[in-house]
Amino acid sequence: MTTQDSPSARTRPARSARNQRGQWRKVLLWTLGAILLAAIAVGLWPKPIPVETAVVSRGPLTVSVLEEGKTRIRHRFAISPPVAGYLNRVALRAGAPIRAGETVLATIEAEQSGFLDPRTRAEAEARVKAAEANRQQRRSEADRARATLDLAQKDFARANELLQGKVISRQEWDTAENRVRVLTRELNAAEFALRVAGFELTQARATLVQLQSPAAGPSQRLRIVSPVDGYVLNVYEENARVIAAGTPIMEVGDPRDLEAEIELLSSDAVAVAPGAEVSIEQWGGEGTLRGRVSLVERGGFTKISSLGVEEQRVKVRVDFLDSPPTGRELGDRYRVEARIATWHGDDVLRIPTGALFRRGGDWMTFVVAEGRAHMRKVEIAHNNGLAAEVLSGLSLGEEVIVYPPDSVTDGASVEVAKD
Repeated sequence: MTTQDSPSARTRPARSARNQRGQWRKVLLWTLGAILLAAIAVGLWPKPIPVETAVVSRGPLTVSVLEEGKTRIRHRFAISPPVAGYLNRVALRAGAPIRAGETVLATIEAEQSGFLDPRTRAEAEARVKAAEANRQQRRSEADRARATLDLAQKDFARANELLQGKVISRQEWDTAENRVRVLTRELNAAEFALRVAGFELTQARATLVQLQSPAAGPSQRLRIVSPVDGYVLNVYEENARVIAAGTPIMEVGDPRDLEAEIELLSSDAVAVAPGAEVSIEQWGGEGTLRGRVSLVERGGFTKISSLGVEEQRVKVRVDFLDSPPTGRELGDRYRVEARIATWHGDDVLRIPTGALFRRGGDWMTFVVAEGRAHMRKVEIAHNNGLAAEVLSGLSLGEEVIVYPPDSVTDGASVEVAKD
């Protein structure tokens, strides 16, 4: 006997299968929705901000001011005749080498009527006596400078022996060496002054000889010779003509007797003291030349900047401690850049200036601790543009964020960027 399923019995398994497929579809949709929500949550979850950091350290710190300047021959000699007369044409030109006591700079032919004046004769005799006294004074100064230098050299020799035996410190040895350098320059200056005094005496005696010449005799030329070894710097009178006494003919000098003249803002010059260390840069050769401040002038002057702003400037004179290498000689009025130290500390707590920013009137920085940035107020003293001295607010070894991006806030999660 054959039995047939009823229609309801046949549709029941099909309905069950459809229900199962519908349930699986819902489960799949919910699963996909959960995965999508999780992906969105992960994508929106704040990520650590990559930052660059630096460590607060201790070490030397030098604050300096950088300014343009020019070289200058320290002892410049303006050549002029002691009496009125006829100047023969000057053959020398700017840059011509000269020898002390040998090179004839100019020749003067005097008018006889002027040489026979009794008053002129008396003035010439007085000038000779004054020149002799001045040369004697300069000789005494040179002898004193030579004796002082000799003593300093002996002290430096003893300091060398004591330094090898580690009896004195390196600073004491540097002081002895610097004293020898300074006294050597003082002796050179004294010898320059002595030669100039001799030159002035020769000129005065030559004038007296001219005055004592017979009126009817031939006119004897007054030869003006070079007072120093060096070069002609400028020629003011080159044509043959009658000139008055004291008229500048030319300017001469020795390029070895060189210094730098730096025009600082008066606000910067206040912090500069004689003896401060100087680095001469951009002078035309490789590397830098060492120098030392010899004088800060006490009188300022007004200068118009390239932007049309009035500035108060002060001249600072710098002695060269290093000589340029052979083939890279400096001359008069050459442009240089000088970096003058205004403050120095051997052992200070330092932080890069890139880690500092202003918040109101206070200096702030971000300190990294346990993966988070913490804003902290710090007290800063000296700053040279690259590093700053920390007085309070930070400790040695702490890690700070350098050039923090705008997205970094107090408490933000950060990670150190890897190079």
